[in-house]
Amino acid sequence: MIIAVIDGMGGGIGGQIVNHLRQELPSHFEIYGLGTNATATSLMLKNHANKGATGESAILISTRKANVIIGPLSIVIPNSMMGEVTDKIATAIADADAFKILLPIVPENFELVGLENKPLMLLIKDAIKRLKKEFNIK
Repeated sequence: MIIAVIDGMGGGIGGQIVNHLRQELPSHFEIYGLGTNATATSLMLKNHANKGATGESAILISTRKANVIIGPLSIVIPNSMMGEVTDKIATAIADADAFKILLPIVPENFELVGLENKPLMLLIKDAIKRLKKEFNIK
């Protein structure tokens, strides 16, 4: 199974997701750290992603191979992350056949209603719990 973790800007969210996936999942799961910039990719690799790639083309190609895509909701909003998420990136992720687990972290001018405001750590734990449930991972 290939899990694509997608992040941008400083990569702090993606790095934490990769770190927790590594702790919670069996080692045979492949984790791709896909960054909208080199800093984000580097941080995900430091947290033990199996592979890392940077930029629009890498994200477009790698999301086709992924079984699961995890990242902040911003990755499906064109021009978010200060413009790092291009229209093509947002569309490729939204259109991918992969099961998507998106953390409710959005640009400042967006508001999601009806969601419980949780700290990042709890959101990541919830995301991993959902992944395990969806794919019957013990």
